[in-house]
Amino acid sequence: MMKKPVSSSVVALAVVCFVFLALNCLSSVEAQTCKPSGNIRGKKPPPKKCNRQNHSECCKEGQLYPIFRCSPAVSGHTKATLTINSFAEGGDGGGPSECDNKFHADDTPVVALSTGWYKGGSRCLKFINIHGNGKSVKARVVDECDSTMGCDSVHDYQPPCDNNIVDASKAVWLALGVHENSSDWGFMDIYCNICASAPSCKPSGKIRGKKPPAGQCNTENDSECCVEGKYYNIYKCSPTVSGYTKAILTLNSFEKGGDGGGPSECDKKYHSDDKPVVALSTGWFNKKSRCLKYITIYANGKSVKAMVVDECNSMLGCDKVHDFQPPCDNNIVDASKAVWKALGVLESDWGYMDIYWSDA
Repeated sequence: MMKKPVSSSVVALAVVCFVFLALNCLSSVEAQTCKPSGNIRGKKPPPKKCNRQNHSECCKEGQLYPIFRCSPAVSGHTKATLTINSFAEGGDGGGPSECDNKFHADDTPVVALSTGWYKGGSRCLKFINIHGNGKSVKARVVDECDSTMGCDSVHDYQPPCDNNIVDASKAVWLALGVHENSSDWGFMDIYCNICASAPSCKPSGKIRGKKPPAGQCNTENDSECCVEGKYYNIYKCSPTVSGYTKAILTLNSFEKGGDGGGPSECDKKYHSDDKPVVALSTGWFNKKSRCLKYITIYANGKSVKAMVVDECNSMLGCDKVHDFQPPCDNNIVDASKAVWKALGVLESDWGYMDIYWSDA
């Protein structure tokens, strides 16, 4: 039996459908990629302030460097770029490792992971398997290869890391059979087994927002007021604390009549805006265990000590006690004006900034 020829209209329809599906597929793939979340402008390092060991790159004045809050999706066989770093004291890694606040010898197989994979410290001191050059090695995660910050003294005036970096000690490279005189030394494509189910601090529920009564939510310092019917995440936990814990710095007034609401939880007192005091998210506040103790905050190339006087409640909010403001996120250091001033931040930039902190 002779086949009927396919009409041109059917062919056209098929082509349109194919193009539509292809574009949708492409859009879906693009939606899952990790894109830059912004840029930082490079600053010229002061003399002798950028360690060029292992051919480390130093920031260039005025150059824009992309920053990433995410990393590519994790699988049992995650593609990455292996770079080299010295975690020893005086090495190009800068200060002590974030996970344990220690230095590590070059002959110890240790790594730093890009921010998204580091995952707020949830992979600290755990092992990953690295596959490259036909060999494999197990290495311990001891630090973050920061993809969101750089070009400052804390990061040895080096640019932010890319979002797909496993920054490894010499021991890792040698275990993979790559020698120092090899063209691969310092930069090589690898695969690694990163645990996709590493423990993290997830929301423990939600609360429903209520509209504040007239004049009952203080919007000083651009504080947010609860929205009627909106759901807000609550957290019983905060990210793992290390010797160098990443956080978000926000602005709060602990004075009477300020946007902080009632007196501070630790001492039932108000505190002047010119005193360096902070409130910590519920998990870090840890049932008052840090009350009236000091933490050190690092940002903008400077540091400041501040006293913990209050909890930034991640469990409760949208009520009178909390000035009808939403619950805090789980990674907040809510600071007085004095802290922002001590860090040398322009007042126009106050309110929200990536920082690190440690127990003083």
